[in-house]
Amino acid sequence: MTAPRGLLVAAAAAAGIAAGWVLSQRYLDRHRSALFSNAPRLRHAALGYLSGHPSPETVRLLRDYVAWERHGGLKRRGIRVLRELETAVG
Repeated sequence: MTAPRGLLVAAAAAAGIAAGWVLSQRYLDRHRSALFSNAPRLRHAALGYLSGHPSPETVRLLRDYVAWERHGGLKRRGIRVLRELETAVG
């Protein structure tokens, strides 16, 4: 017997989502230390990583980053992440 077509589609979609999540986590882990990199995409990846790791050290690091960052979009994202982490840390 063959599996229903809907089940196969659902399984393929779940596998795609899982693979995408794993790849994005690997990308963020690889670039977490690139917060002060010359490459904006690496700084963006580092912000994404740090947003999931609230700690007093991360808050201090993001304060330095926001003062340093000159790219408007990345600075706004840094401020947003900083506010979220300040709330989470207390």
